[in-house]
Amino acid sequence: MNKVELNTPYGGKLLDLRVEGSEREDLVRRAGEGITLQLSPRSICDLELLAFGGFSPLDRFMGKADYDSVLNNMRLANGLIWSIPITLPVAKLDGIHEGQEVALRNANNNLIAWMRVDEIFEADPHEEATKGLGCSDEEHPTYREMLSWGKFRLSGPLKVLEMPQHFDFPELRRTPAEVRELLSQMGNSDVVAFQTRNPMHRAHEELTKRAAQESGANLLLNPVVGMTKPGDVDHYTRVRIYKALVENYYDPNKTLLSLLPLAMRMAGPREAIWHAIIRRNFGCNHFIVGRDHAGPGKNSKGKPFYDPAAARELLKKHGDEIGVKCLPYEEMVYLAEEDRYEQVTEVQPNRKVFSISGTQVRDNYLTKGRLLPSWFTRKETAEILSSAYPARNKQGFCIWFTGLPSAGKSTIADVLTVMLMEHGRSVTVLDGDVVRTHLSKGLGFSAEDRDTNILRIGFVASEIVRHHGAVICAAVSPYRETRNRVRAMMRNDAFIETFVDTPVALCEQRDVKGFYGKARAGVIKGFTGVDDPYEAPVNPEITLLTGTTTPQNNAEIIMEYLIGQGFLLRDTAEVAKEEGAELLAAV
Repeated sequence: MNKVELNTPYGGKLLDLRVEGSEREDLVRRAGEGITLQLSPRSICDLELLAFGGFSPLDRFMGKADYDSVLNNMRLANGLIWSIPITLPVAKLDGIHEGQEVALRNANNNLIAWMRVDEIFEADPHEEATKGLGCSDEEHPTYREMLSWGKFRLSGPLKVLEMPQHFDFPELRRTPAEVRELLSQMGNSDVVAFQTRNPMHRAHEELTKRAAQESGANLLLNPVVGMTKPGDVDHYTRVRIYKALVENYYDPNKTLLSLLPLAMRMAGPREAIWHAIIRRNFGCNHFIVGRDHAGPGKNSKGKPFYDPAAARELLKKHGDEIGVKCLPYEEMVYLAEEDRYEQVTEVQPNRKVFSISGTQVRDNYLTKGRLLPSWFTRKETAEILSSAYPARNKQGFCIWFTGLPSAGKSTIADVLTVMLMEHGRSVTVLDGDVVRTHLSKGLGFSAEDRDTNILRIGFVASEIVRHHGAVICAAVSPYRETRNRVRAMMRNDAFIETFVDTPVALCEQRDVKGFYGKARAGVIKGFTGVDDPYEAPVNPEITLLTGTTTPQNNAEIIMEYLIGQGFLLRDTAEVAKEEGAELLAAV
Protein backbone atom coordinates (compact mmCIF):
# COMPACT_ATOMS: atom_id res chain seq x y z
CA MET A 1 0.00 0.00 0.00
CA ASN A 2 1.31 3.46 -0.88
CA LYS A 3 2.13 5.84 1.91
CA VAL A 4 -0.84 8.08 2.64
CA GLU A 5 -0.35 11.58 4.01
CA LEU A 6 -2.24 11.77 7.29
CA ASN A 7 -1.91 14.01 10.30
CA THR A 8 -2.41 10.94 12.49
CA PRO A 9 -2.75 7.26 11.58
CA TYR A 10 -6.52 7.41 11.99
CA GLY A 11 -8.87 10.32 11.97
CA GLY A 12 -6.42 12.69 10.32
CA LYS A 13 -6.49 14.05 6.79
CA LEU A 14 -9.19 12.22 4.84
CA LEU A 15 -8.73 10.71 1.43
CA ASP A 16 -10.90 11.65 -1.54
CA LEU A 17 -10.45 9.37 -4.54
CA ARG A 18 -12.90 11.18 -6.83
CA VAL A 19 -11.70 12.63 -10.12
CA GLU A 20 -13.30 15.66 -11.75
CA GLY A 21 -13.01 17.93 -14.77
CA SER A 22 -11.18 16.84 -17.91
CA GLU A 23 -9.77 13.70 -16.30
CA ARG A 24 -13.25 12.51 -15.43
CA GLU A 25 -14.57 13.35 -18.89
CA ASP A 26 -11.74 11.37 -20.48
CA LEU A 27 -12.49 8.33 -18.32
CA VAL A 28 -16.19 8.51 -19.18
CA ARG A 29 -15.36 8.64 -22.90
CA ARG A 30 -13.27 5.50 -22.52
CA ALA A 31 -16.11 3.63 -20.76
CA GLY A 32 -16.62 1.22 -23.63
CA GLU A 33 -12.97 0.26 -23.93
CA GLY A 34 -11.18 -2.71 -22.41
CA ILE A 35 -12.23 -4.93 -19.54
CA THR A 36 -15.32 -4.27 -17.43
CA LEU A 37 -15.84 -5.68 -13.93
CA GLN A 38 -19.27 -5.61 -12.28
CA LEU A 39 -18.91 -5.18 -8.53
CA SER A 40 -20.88 -7.09 -5.94
CA PRO A 41 -23.02 -5.21 -3.38
CA ARG A 42 -20.27 -5.86 -0.80
CA SER A 43 -17.54 -4.40 -3.01
CA ILE A 44 -19.75 -1.38 -3.77
CA CYS A 45 -20.01 -0.68 -0.03
CA ASP A 46 -16.25 -1.05 0.38
CA LEU A 47 -15.56 1.24 -2.56
CA GLU A 48 -17.84 3.95 -1.19
CA LEU A 49 -15.99 4.01 2.13
CA LEU A 50 -12.59 3.86 0.42
CA ALA A 51 -13.49 6.78 -1.83
CA PHE A 52 -14.20 9.29 0.93
CA GLY A 53 -11.72 8.17 3.58
CA GLY A 54 -13.98 6.05 5.72
CA PHE A 55 -11.31 3.33 5.50
CA SER A 56 -8.32 5.68 5.93
CA PRO A 57 -5.43 4.99 5.75
CA LEU A 58 -6.43 2.55 2.97
CA ASP A 59 -6.49 4.15 -0.47
CA ARG A 60 -7.31 0.99 -2.43
CA PHE A 61 -8.42 -2.61 -2.15
CA MET A 62 -5.61 -4.42 -0.37
CA GLY A 63 -2.61 -5.98 -2.08
CA LYS A 64 -1.09 -9.25 -0.95
CA ALA A 65 1.38 -7.75 1.56
CA ASP A 66 -1.37 -5.93 3.46
CA TYR A 67 -3.77 -8.86 3.09
CA ASP A 68 -1.33 -11.39 4.55
CA SER A 69 -0.23 -9.03 7.32
CA VAL A 70 -3.82 -8.28 8.36
CA LEU A 71 -4.74 -11.96 8.49
CA ASN A 72 -1.62 -13.01 10.37
CA ASN A 73 -0.82 -9.98 12.53
CA MET A 74 -3.96 -7.80 12.50
CA ARG A 75 -1.80 -5.01 11.09
CA LEU A 76 -1.10 -3.50 7.70
CA ALA A 77 2.30 -4.14 6.17
CA ASN A 78 3.45 -0.71 7.44
CA GLY A 79 2.65 -1.72 11.03
CA LEU A 80 -0.63 0.17 11.54
CA ILE A 81 -3.34 -1.82 13.24
CA TRP A 82 -6.10 -3.02 10.90
CA SER A 83 -8.25 -6.06 11.50
CA ILE A 84 -10.39 -6.86 8.44
CA PRO A 85 -9.20 -7.69 4.89
CA ILE A 86 -10.62 -5.22 2.35
CA THR A 87 -10.16 -6.93 -1.01
CA LEU A 88 -11.68 -6.98 -4.49
CA PRO A 89 -12.42 -10.64 -5.28
CA VAL A 90 -13.04 -12.01 -8.78
CA ALA A 91 -13.90 -15.57 -9.73
CA LYS A 92 -12.23 -15.42 -13.17
CA LEU A 93 -9.61 -13.13 -14.61
CA ASP A 94 -11.11 -13.24 -18.14
CA GLY A 95 -8.19 -11.41 -19.67
CA ILE A 96 -7.38 -9.15 -16.71
CA HIS A 97 -3.63 -8.80 -16.20
CA GLU A 98 -1.29 -6.62 -14.18
CA GLY A 99 -0.77 -3.15 -15.64
CA GLN A 100 -4.23 -3.11 -17.20
CA GLU A 101 -6.97 -0.57 -16.50
CA VAL A 102 -10.36 -2.03 -15.58
CA ALA A 103 -13.70 -0.22 -15.58
CA LEU A 104 -15.67 -0.90 -12.37
CA ARG A 105 -19.45 -0.91 -12.70
CA ASN A 106 -22.43 -1.39 -10.40
CA ALA A 107 -25.30 -3.88 -10.70
CA ASN A 108 -27.01 -1.63 -13.26
CA ASN A 109 -23.79 -1.59 -15.32
CA ASN A 110 -23.21 2.11 -14.62
CA LEU A 111 -19.56 3.17 -14.64
CA ILE A 112 -18.46 4.17 -11.13
CA ALA A 113 -14.66 3.89 -11.09
CA TRP A 114 -11.46 2.87 -12.87
CA MET A 115 -8.71 0.73 -11.43
CA ARG A 116 -5.20 0.21 -12.73
CA VAL A 117 -4.44 -3.37 -11.79
CA ASP A 118 -1.04 -3.29 -10.11
CA GLU A 119 -1.39 -6.66 -8.46
CA ILE A 120 -3.24 -9.95 -8.84
CA PHE A 121 -2.96 -12.58 -6.13
CA GLU A 122 -4.79 -15.69 -4.98
CA ALA A 123 -6.63 -16.11 -1.68
CA ASP A 124 -7.89 -19.20 0.11
CA PRO A 125 -11.37 -18.59 1.56
CA HIS A 126 -10.87 -21.29 4.20
CA GLU A 127 -7.66 -19.68 5.44
CA GLU A 128 -9.16 -16.19 5.26
CA ALA A 129 -12.18 -17.31 7.28
CA THR A 130 -10.09 -19.20 9.84
CA LYS A 131 -7.81 -16.22 10.47
CA GLY A 132 -10.02 -13.25 9.66
CA LEU A 133 -13.32 -14.50 11.08
CA GLY A 134 -11.82 -16.87 13.63
CA CYS A 135 -13.55 -19.89 12.12
CA SER A 136 -14.42 -21.70 8.90
CA ASP A 137 -17.80 -22.93 10.09
CA GLU A 138 -20.49 -23.11 7.41
CA GLU A 139 -23.00 -21.62 9.84
CA HIS A 140 -21.07 -18.34 9.64
CA PRO A 141 -22.92 -16.25 7.02
CA THR A 142 -19.81 -14.45 5.78
CA TYR A 143 -17.88 -17.69 5.38
CA ARG A 144 -20.74 -19.13 3.32
CA GLU A 145 -20.61 -16.05 1.13
CA MET A 146 -16.81 -16.13 0.85
CA LEU A 147 -16.96 -19.57 -0.74
CA SER A 148 -18.54 -17.95 -3.80
CA TRP A 149 -16.06 -15.09 -4.18
CA GLY A 150 -13.51 -16.93 -6.27
CA LYS A 151 -9.78 -17.21 -5.63
CA PHE A 152 -8.40 -14.08 -7.28
CA ARG A 153 -7.95 -10.62 -5.71
CA LEU A 154 -7.18 -7.37 -7.55
CA SER A 155 -5.42 -4.31 -6.19
CA GLY A 156 -4.33 -0.97 -7.62
CA PRO A 157 -5.01 2.79 -7.64
CA LEU A 158 -8.66 3.85 -7.87
CA LYS A 159 -10.22 6.77 -9.70
CA VAL A 160 -13.83 7.22 -8.63
CA LEU A 161 -16.25 8.86 -11.08
CA GLU A 162 -19.64 8.31 -9.47
CA MET A 163 -20.55 7.23 -5.99
CA PRO A 164 -23.52 4.89 -5.51
CA GLN A 165 -26.78 6.80 -5.63
CA HIS A 166 -29.00 6.36 -2.59
CA PHE A 167 -32.60 7.47 -2.86
CA ASP A 168 -33.50 6.39 0.67
CA PHE A 169 -32.84 8.85 3.51
CA PRO A 170 -30.55 11.11 1.42
CA GLU A 171 -30.53 13.72 4.17
CA LEU A 172 -28.84 11.22 6.50
CA ARG A 173 -26.14 10.00 4.10
CA ARG A 174 -22.94 11.93 4.70
CA THR A 175 -19.23 11.55 4.00
CA PRO A 176 -16.78 11.41 6.92
CA ALA A 177 -15.80 15.02 6.20
CA GLU A 178 -19.43 16.15 6.34
CA VAL A 179 -20.02 14.28 9.60
CA ARG A 180 -16.90 15.82 11.13
CA GLU A 181 -18.05 19.30 10.16
CA LEU A 182 -21.47 18.82 11.75
CA LEU A 183 -19.92 17.39 14.90
CA SER A 184 -17.50 20.30 15.16
CA GLN A 185 -20.41 22.73 14.97
CA MET A 186 -21.79 21.12 18.13
CA GLY A 187 -18.78 22.50 20.00
CA ASN A 188 -17.52 19.37 21.75
CA SER A 189 -14.43 17.47 20.63
CA ASP A 190 -15.55 14.35 22.52
CA VAL A 191 -17.98 12.19 20.55
CA VAL A 192 -19.48 8.79 21.40
CA ALA A 193 -20.43 6.55 18.46
CA PHE A 194 -23.11 3.86 18.61
CA GLN A 195 -24.47 1.28 16.19
CA THR A 196 -26.79 -1.68 16.36
CA ARG A 197 -28.00 -4.06 13.64
CA ASN A 198 -31.25 -4.45 15.54
CA PRO A 199 -34.22 -2.12 15.95
CA MET A 200 -33.45 0.41 18.65
CA HIS A 201 -35.33 -0.16 21.92
CA ARG A 202 -35.42 1.64 25.26
CA ALA A 203 -32.39 -0.25 26.58
CA HIS A 204 -30.34 1.07 23.65
CA GLU A 205 -31.72 4.53 24.25
CA GLU A 206 -30.75 4.39 27.91
CA LEU A 207 -27.21 3.17 27.37
CA THR A 208 -26.46 5.69 24.58
CA LYS A 209 -27.64 8.61 26.70
CA ARG A 210 -25.78 7.30 29.73
CA ALA A 211 -22.57 6.75 27.77
CA ALA A 212 -22.65 10.28 26.34
CA GLN A 213 -23.43 11.84 29.71
CA GLU A 214 -20.75 9.89 31.61
CA SER A 215 -18.17 10.75 28.94
CA GLY A 216 -19.19 14.40 28.73
CA ALA A 217 -19.53 13.85 24.99
CA ASN A 218 -21.90 14.38 22.12
CA LEU A 219 -23.49 11.37 20.46
CA LEU A 220 -23.24 10.01 16.91
CA LEU A 221 -25.92 7.45 16.15
CA ASN A 222 -24.36 5.67 13.19
CA PRO A 223 -26.42 2.65 12.07
CA VAL A 224 -25.10 0.34 9.36
CA VAL A 225 -27.21 0.44 6.20
CA GLY A 226 -24.97 -1.60 3.93
CA MET A 227 -24.89 -5.36 4.52
CA THR A 228 -25.60 -6.98 7.87
CA LYS A 229 -26.52 -10.56 8.75
CA PRO A 230 -29.05 -12.15 6.36
CA GLY A 231 -32.43 -12.15 8.09
CA ASP A 232 -31.83 -8.95 10.09
CA VAL A 233 -34.63 -6.40 10.13
CA ASP A 234 -34.19 -4.33 6.97
CA HIS A 235 -32.42 -0.99 7.27
CA TYR A 236 -35.46 0.97 6.06
CA THR A 237 -37.36 -0.12 9.15
CA ARG A 238 -34.41 0.39 11.48
CA VAL A 239 -33.68 3.90 10.20
CA ARG A 240 -37.34 4.92 10.49
CA ILE A 241 -37.10 3.90 14.14
CA TYR A 242 -33.86 5.83 14.66
CA LYS A 243 -35.44 8.92 13.12
CA ALA A 244 -38.53 8.69 15.32
CA LEU A 245 -36.46 8.32 18.49
CA VAL A 246 -34.01 11.11 17.64
CA GLU A 247 -36.83 13.50 16.81
CA ASN A 248 -38.73 12.79 20.01
CA TYR A 249 -36.35 11.61 22.75
CA TYR A 250 -32.81 12.94 22.14
CA ASP A 251 -31.26 16.37 22.62
CA PRO A 252 -30.87 17.77 19.07
CA ASN A 253 -27.97 19.97 20.19
CA LYS A 254 -25.93 16.97 21.29
CA THR A 255 -27.05 14.19 18.94
CA LEU A 256 -26.34 13.49 15.29
CA LEU A 257 -27.95 10.70 13.26
CA SER A 258 -25.97 9.66 10.18
CA LEU A 259 -25.97 6.44 8.17
CA LEU A 260 -22.98 4.20 7.43
CA PRO A 261 -22.91 2.24 4.11
CA LEU A 262 -20.79 -0.53 5.59
CA ALA A 263 -20.78 -4.19 4.56
CA MET A 264 -20.33 -5.97 7.89
CA ARG A 265 -18.30 -9.17 8.14
CA MET A 266 -19.85 -10.35 11.43
CA ALA A 267 -16.29 -10.96 12.66
CA GLY A 268 -16.82 -10.31 16.36
CA PRO A 269 -13.69 -9.00 18.14
CA ARG A 270 -11.83 -8.12 14.94
CA GLU A 271 -14.88 -6.28 13.69
CA ALA A 272 -14.99 -4.16 16.85
CA ILE A 273 -11.47 -2.92 16.08
CA TRP A 274 -12.52 -2.18 12.49
CA HIS A 275 -15.65 -0.33 13.57
CA ALA A 276 -13.64 1.80 15.99
CA ILE A 277 -11.16 2.79 13.25
CA ILE A 278 -14.01 3.75 10.93
CA ARG A 279 -15.68 5.85 13.64
CA ARG A 280 -12.37 7.57 14.33
CA ASN A 281 -12.32 8.59 10.67
CA PHE A 282 -15.81 10.00 11.15
CA GLY A 283 -14.60 12.15 14.05
CA CYS A 284 -15.42 10.05 17.13
CA ASN A 285 -13.13 9.18 20.03
CA HIS A 286 -15.45 6.92 22.07
CA PHE A 287 -17.26 3.79 20.89
CA ILE A 288 -19.96 1.79 22.68
CA VAL A 289 -19.34 -1.97 22.61
CA GLY A 290 -21.92 -4.31 24.08
CA ARG A 291 -21.86 -8.05 24.59
CA ASP A 292 -21.02 -10.14 21.52
CA HIS A 293 -20.40 -7.13 19.29
CA ALA A 294 -20.89 -8.05 15.59
CA GLY A 295 -21.45 -11.71 16.47
CA PRO A 296 -23.49 -13.82 14.01
CA GLY A 297 -25.09 -16.05 16.65
CA LYS A 298 -24.30 -19.73 17.15
CA ASN A 299 -22.04 -22.06 15.22
CA SER A 300 -22.83 -25.53 13.87
CA LYS A 301 -22.29 -26.98 17.36
CA GLY A 302 -24.85 -24.66 18.91
CA LYS A 303 -22.29 -22.49 20.70
CA PRO A 304 -21.63 -18.74 20.23
CA PHE A 305 -19.02 -18.00 17.58
CA TYR A 306 -17.22 -15.58 19.91
CA ASP A 307 -16.78 -15.04 23.62
CA PRO A 308 -19.34 -12.30 24.44
CA ALA A 309 -16.67 -10.17 26.16
CA ALA A 310 -13.88 -10.69 23.61
CA ALA A 311 -14.72 -7.67 21.43
CA ARG A 312 -14.60 -5.27 24.36
CA GLU A 313 -11.33 -6.68 25.65
CA LEU A 314 -9.64 -6.45 22.26
CA LEU A 315 -10.71 -2.85 21.71
CA LYS A 316 -9.61 -1.89 25.23
CA LYS A 317 -6.18 -3.33 24.39
CA HIS A 318 -5.78 -1.31 21.19
CA GLY A 319 -7.98 1.70 21.90
CA ASP A 320 -5.14 4.13 22.66
CA GLU A 321 -3.38 3.27 19.41
CA ILE A 322 -6.56 3.87 17.41
CA GLY A 323 -7.55 6.96 19.37
CA VAL A 324 -10.89 5.54 20.45
CA LYS A 325 -11.90 4.67 23.99
CA CYS A 326 -13.99 1.54 24.41
CA LEU A 327 -17.16 2.08 26.42
CA PRO A 328 -18.19 -1.41 27.53
CA TYR A 329 -21.79 -2.01 28.51
CA GLU A 330 -23.51 -5.11 29.79
CA GLU A 331 -27.11 -6.06 29.12
CA MET A 332 -29.57 -3.38 30.26
CA VAL A 333 -32.53 -4.71 32.25
CA TYR A 334 -35.71 -2.98 33.39
CA LEU A 335 -36.41 -2.44 37.10
CA ALA A 336 -40.20 -2.25 37.19
CA GLU A 337 -40.43 -0.98 40.77
CA GLU A 338 -38.25 2.03 39.92
CA ASP A 339 -39.32 2.43 36.28
CA ARG A 340 -35.75 2.60 35.05
CA TYR A 341 -33.04 0.62 33.26
CA GLU A 342 -29.77 -0.59 34.74
CA GLN A 343 -26.85 -2.77 33.69
CA VAL A 344 -27.52 -6.30 34.86
CA THR A 345 -24.16 -6.39 36.66
CA GLU A 346 -25.22 -3.41 38.79
CA VAL A 347 -28.50 -4.92 39.99
CA GLN A 348 -28.60 -6.32 43.51
CA PRO A 349 -29.41 -10.02 43.90
CA ASN A 350 -33.07 -11.01 44.19
CA ARG A 351 -34.27 -7.81 42.51
CA LYS A 352 -37.07 -8.39 40.03
CA VAL A 353 -35.94 -7.39 36.55
CA PHE A 354 -37.50 -7.60 33.09
CA SER A 355 -35.85 -8.11 29.73
CA ILE A 356 -36.81 -9.45 26.33
CA SER A 357 -34.28 -11.19 24.11
CA GLY A 358 -34.07 -10.69 20.38
CA THR A 359 -35.48 -14.18 19.88
CA GLN A 360 -38.44 -13.36 22.13
CA VAL A 361 -39.03 -10.10 20.27
CA ARG A 362 -39.26 -12.06 17.05
CA ASP A 363 -41.06 -15.21 18.21
CA ASN A 364 -43.37 -13.94 20.95
CA TYR A 365 -44.31 -10.54 19.57
CA LEU A 366 -43.47 -9.66 15.98
CA THR A 367 -44.27 -13.04 14.45
CA LYS A 368 -47.58 -13.12 16.31
CA GLY A 369 -48.60 -9.59 15.41
CA ARG A 370 -48.44 -8.37 19.03
CA LEU A 371 -47.22 -4.92 20.00
CA LEU A 372 -44.14 -4.87 22.22
CA PRO A 373 -44.72 -3.65 25.80
CA SER A 374 -44.16 0.05 26.52
CA TRP A 375 -41.52 -0.64 29.21
CA PHE A 376 -39.41 -2.37 26.54
CA THR A 377 -39.78 -0.08 23.57
CA ARG A 378 -41.23 3.28 22.62
CA LYS A 379 -44.68 3.40 21.08
CA GLU A 380 -43.21 4.74 17.85
CA THR A 381 -40.82 1.78 17.59
CA ALA A 382 -43.55 -0.76 18.30
CA GLU A 383 -45.82 0.70 15.63
CA ILE A 384 -43.11 0.83 12.98
CA LEU A 385 -42.11 -2.77 13.65
CA SER A 386 -45.72 -3.91 13.65
CA SER A 387 -46.37 -2.35 10.25
CA ALA A 388 -43.13 -3.68 8.73
CA TYR A 389 -42.95 -7.17 10.21
CA PRO A 390 -45.73 -9.58 9.24
CA ALA A 391 -46.80 -12.37 11.55
CA ARG A 392 -44.78 -15.57 11.20
CA ASN A 393 -47.61 -17.42 9.47
CA LYS A 394 -47.64 -14.67 6.81
CA GLN A 395 -43.89 -14.68 6.18
CA GLY A 396 -42.25 -16.32 3.20
CA PHE A 397 -40.31 -19.57 3.27
CA CYS A 398 -38.51 -21.87 0.84
CA ILE A 399 -38.67 -25.66 0.95
CA TRP A 400 -35.48 -26.66 -0.86
CA PHE A 401 -35.59 -30.33 -1.85
CA THR A 402 -32.19 -31.84 -2.61
CA GLY A 403 -31.24 -35.42 -3.35
CA LEU A 404 -30.10 -37.81 -6.07
CA PRO A 405 -31.89 -37.95 -9.43
CA SER A 406 -35.12 -39.96 -9.09
CA ALA A 407 -34.95 -39.75 -5.28
CA GLY A 408 -38.61 -38.66 -5.15
CA LYS A 409 -38.21 -34.90 -4.76
CA SER A 410 -40.81 -33.87 -7.34
CA THR A 411 -43.34 -36.43 -6.15
CA ILE A 412 -43.18 -35.19 -2.55
CA ALA A 413 -43.24 -31.60 -3.81
CA ASP A 414 -46.49 -32.27 -5.69
CA VAL A 415 -48.15 -33.67 -2.57
CA LEU A 416 -46.82 -30.87 -0.37
CA THR A 417 -48.10 -28.22 -2.80
CA VAL A 418 -51.66 -29.51 -2.45
CA MET A 419 -51.40 -29.67 1.35
CA LEU A 420 -50.12 -26.09 1.56
CA MET A 421 -52.86 -24.80 -0.71
CA GLU A 422 -55.43 -26.62 1.42
CA HIS A 423 -53.90 -24.77 4.37
CA GLY A 424 -54.48 -21.44 2.67
CA ARG A 425 -50.97 -20.73 1.37
CA SER A 426 -50.36 -19.84 -2.28
CA VAL A 427 -47.32 -21.77 -3.48
CA THR A 428 -44.82 -21.34 -6.30
CA VAL A 429 -43.07 -24.50 -7.47
CA LEU A 430 -39.65 -24.32 -9.13
CA ASP A 431 -38.90 -27.79 -10.43
CA GLY A 432 -35.40 -28.39 -11.77
CA ASP A 433 -36.51 -29.93 -15.06
CA VAL A 434 -39.15 -27.26 -15.71
CA VAL A 435 -36.73 -24.44 -14.91
CA ARG A 436 -34.23 -25.84 -17.41
CA THR A 437 -36.90 -25.62 -20.09
CA HIS A 438 -37.56 -21.93 -19.46
CA LEU A 439 -35.33 -19.96 -17.08
CA SER A 440 -32.17 -21.95 -17.81
CA LYS A 441 -32.72 -22.93 -21.42
CA GLY A 442 -29.38 -23.37 -23.16
CA LEU A 443 -27.40 -24.42 -20.12
CA GLY A 444 -25.55 -27.72 -20.23
CA PHE A 445 -24.66 -30.11 -17.42
CA SER A 446 -21.11 -29.08 -16.64
CA ALA A 447 -20.39 -28.26 -12.99
CA GLU A 448 -20.42 -24.55 -13.86
CA ASP A 449 -23.74 -24.73 -15.72
CA ARG A 450 -25.30 -26.76 -12.91
CA ASP A 451 -24.24 -24.11 -10.43
CA THR A 452 -25.64 -21.38 -12.66
CA ASN A 453 -28.96 -23.23 -12.90
CA ILE A 454 -29.19 -23.69 -9.12
CA LEU A 455 -28.26 -20.07 -8.41
CA ARG A 456 -30.94 -18.88 -10.84
CA ILE A 457 -33.52 -21.00 -9.05
CA GLY A 458 -32.22 -19.66 -5.74
CA PHE A 459 -32.46 -16.04 -6.84
CA VAL A 460 -36.07 -16.41 -7.98
CA ALA A 461 -36.91 -18.27 -4.77
CA SER A 462 -35.29 -15.56 -2.62
CA GLU A 463 -37.39 -12.87 -4.31
CA ILE A 464 -40.57 -14.86 -3.67
CA VAL A 465 -39.60 -15.31 -0.01
CA ARG A 466 -38.71 -11.62 0.33
CA HIS A 467 -42.24 -10.76 -0.77
CA HIS A 468 -43.70 -13.16 1.82
CA GLY A 469 -44.46 -16.01 -0.57
CA ALA A 470 -44.09 -19.75 -0.15
CA VAL A 471 -41.87 -21.50 -2.69
CA ILE A 472 -40.96 -25.15 -3.25
CA CYS A 473 -37.73 -25.90 -5.13
CA ALA A 474 -37.05 -29.43 -6.35
CA ALA A 475 -33.62 -29.78 -7.94
CA VAL A 476 -30.77 -32.25 -7.51
CA SER A 477 -28.45 -29.36 -6.41
CA PRO A 478 -25.57 -31.78 -5.80
CA TYR A 479 -22.97 -29.38 -4.44
CA ARG A 480 -23.04 -28.30 -0.81
CA GLU A 481 -21.28 -25.00 -1.44
CA THR A 482 -23.85 -23.95 -4.05
CA ARG A 483 -26.75 -24.79 -1.75
CA ASN A 484 -25.11 -22.65 0.94
CA ARG A 485 -24.85 -19.79 -1.54
CA VAL A 486 -28.59 -20.06 -2.09
CA ARG A 487 -29.20 -20.09 1.65
CA ALA A 488 -27.23 -16.86 1.92
CA MET A 489 -29.65 -15.21 -0.51
CA MET A 490 -32.49 -15.27 2.01
CA ARG A 491 -33.19 -15.31 5.73
CA ASN A 492 -31.46 -18.31 7.23
CA ASP A 493 -34.64 -19.50 8.96
CA ALA A 494 -36.61 -19.16 5.71
CA PHE A 495 -34.37 -21.60 3.81
CA ILE A 496 -35.53 -25.07 4.78
CA GLU A 497 -33.09 -27.58 3.32
CA THR A 498 -34.95 -30.86 2.86
CA PHE A 499 -32.74 -33.83 2.11
CA VAL A 500 -34.55 -36.63 0.28
CA ASP A 501 -32.26 -39.44 1.42
CA THR A 502 -32.81 -42.26 -1.06
CA PRO A 503 -30.22 -44.98 -1.77
CA VAL A 504 -28.80 -44.85 -5.28
CA ALA A 505 -29.98 -48.40 -5.99
CA LEU A 506 -33.58 -47.40 -5.28
CA CYS A 507 -33.21 -44.24 -7.38
CA GLU A 508 -32.02 -46.40 -10.27
CA GLN A 509 -35.07 -48.67 -9.94
CA ARG A 510 -37.37 -45.62 -10.13
CA ASP A 511 -35.59 -44.06 -13.11
CA VAL A 512 -38.25 -44.39 -15.82
CA LYS A 513 -36.19 -42.22 -18.20
CA GLY A 514 -33.24 -44.60 -18.08
CA PHE A 515 -30.64 -41.96 -17.24
CA TYR A 516 -28.77 -44.15 -14.74
CA GLY A 517 -28.45 -46.94 -17.29
CA LYS A 518 -27.14 -44.53 -19.94
CA ALA A 519 -24.67 -43.08 -17.45
CA ARG A 520 -23.36 -46.51 -16.49
CA ALA A 521 -23.01 -47.37 -20.18
CA GLY A 522 -20.99 -44.20 -20.73
CA VAL A 523 -23.59 -42.59 -22.97
CA ILE A 524 -24.15 -39.76 -20.47
CA LYS A 525 -21.11 -38.21 -18.81
CA GLY A 526 -21.00 -36.44 -15.44
CA PHE A 527 -24.26 -37.91 -14.13
CA THR A 528 -24.87 -37.30 -10.41
CA GLY A 529 -24.70 -40.51 -8.44
CA VAL A 530 -22.73 -42.40 -11.09
CA ASP A 531 -19.63 -40.52 -12.26
CA ASP A 532 -20.25 -37.17 -10.55
CA PRO A 533 -20.51 -36.85 -6.76
CA TYR A 534 -23.55 -35.88 -4.72
CA GLU A 535 -22.60 -33.97 -1.55
CA ALA A 536 -25.23 -34.73 1.07
CA PRO A 537 -26.27 -31.93 3.48
CA VAL A 538 -24.46 -31.85 6.82
CA ASN A 539 -27.21 -30.28 8.93
CA PRO A 540 -30.43 -30.16 6.88
CA GLU A 541 -33.54 -28.83 8.54
CA ILE A 542 -35.45 -31.94 7.40
CA THR A 543 -34.34 -35.42 6.29
CA LEU A 544 -36.83 -37.65 4.49
CA LEU A 545 -36.49 -41.39 3.89
CA THR A 546 -38.42 -42.56 0.85
CA GLY A 547 -37.67 -46.26 0.88
CA THR A 548 -40.09 -47.03 3.73
CA THR A 549 -42.21 -43.86 3.87
CA THR A 550 -44.88 -42.74 1.41
CA PRO A 551 -44.76 -39.34 -0.33
CA GLN A 552 -47.85 -38.33 1.65
CA ASN A 553 -46.22 -39.17 4.97
CA ASN A 554 -43.09 -37.28 3.98
CA ALA A 555 -45.15 -34.25 3.00
CA GLU A 556 -46.89 -34.44 6.39
CA ILE A 557 -43.45 -34.39 8.09
CA ILE A 558 -42.71 -31.12 6.32
CA MET A 559 -46.11 -29.70 7.26
CA GLU A 560 -45.46 -30.49 10.92
CA TYR A 561 -42.09 -28.75 10.69
CA LEU A 562 -43.69 -25.63 9.19
CA ILE A 563 -46.34 -25.61 11.92
CA GLY A 564 -43.67 -26.03 14.59
CA GLN A 565 -41.72 -23.10 13.16
CA GLY A 566 -44.83 -20.92 13.04
CA PHE A 567 -44.99 -20.65 9.24
CA LEU A 568 -48.37 -22.38 9.35
CA LEU A 569 -51.12 -22.40 11.95
CA ARG A 570 -52.32 -25.84 12.93
CA ASP A 571 -56.00 -25.60 12.01
CA THR A 572 -58.89 -23.17 11.67
CA ALA A 573 -59.48 -23.12 15.43
CA GLU A 574 -55.88 -22.06 15.98
CA VAL A 575 -56.24 -19.39 13.27
CA ALA A 576 -59.22 -17.95 15.13
CA LYS A 577 -57.29 -18.07 18.38
CA GLU A 578 -54.33 -16.21 16.88
CA GLU A 579 -56.57 -13.57 15.29
CA GLY A 580 -58.30 -13.09 18.63
CA ALA A 581 -54.94 -12.60 20.35
CA GLU A 582 -54.00 -9.98 17.76
CA LEU A 583 -57.26 -8.12 18.39
CA LEU A 584 -56.69 -8.20 22.16
CA ALA A 585 -53.13 -6.97 21.72
CA ALA A 586 -54.36 -4.12 19.55
CA VAL A 587 -56.93 -3.14 22.19
